[in-house]
Amino acid sequence: MRQGLAASTFVPVSLEPPLVSFCVQNTSTTWPKLTGVPMLGISVLGEAHDAAVRTLAAKTGDRFAGLETVSNDAGAVFIKGTSVWLESAIEQLVPAGDHTIVVLRVNQVKVDPNVAPIVFHRSVLRRLGV
Repeated sequence: MRQGLAASTFVPVSLEPPLVSFCVQNTSTTWPKLTGVPMLGISVLGEAHDAAVRTLAAKTGDRFAGLETVSNDAGAVFIKGTSVWLESAIEQLVPAGDHTIVVLRVNQVKVDPNVAPIVFHRSVLRRLGV
C-alpha cells in the first residue's frame, strides 16, 4: 500500500549539499512507516490538487484516493501532475518539541514548468504568482 503524508512546512536548507526539510508531528502513525524506505518522493502540489490537499492530510483512509501516482526505480512514490518531484533520502532527524524536523538530501529533481505550485498560507490554498 502506498504511504504518504502532507507536510505543511517545507523549507530549503542548503544548496551544497542539496538539503530540504519538513516537520512531522511526533504523534504521526504514518511517519514511522516512511522512515525505513531508502528513498522518499516529495511532490510539490499544483493548482489542480486543491481538492486533494484534504485527502492527503487525512488521518485515516487512502490518502492517494483519486490521485495517480508513479514510483521510480529507487522506490520513491510521486503524485502525477505536480509542479516538482524531489527524490530524497533522510539525512537527519532533529527533535523539536512536539514535532521532528526531517532533513532530506535531494538526489534528483524533476520540474514541470507548466504546473503552477500552490502554497497553504493563512489557512487558504494560494497560487504562487508574479
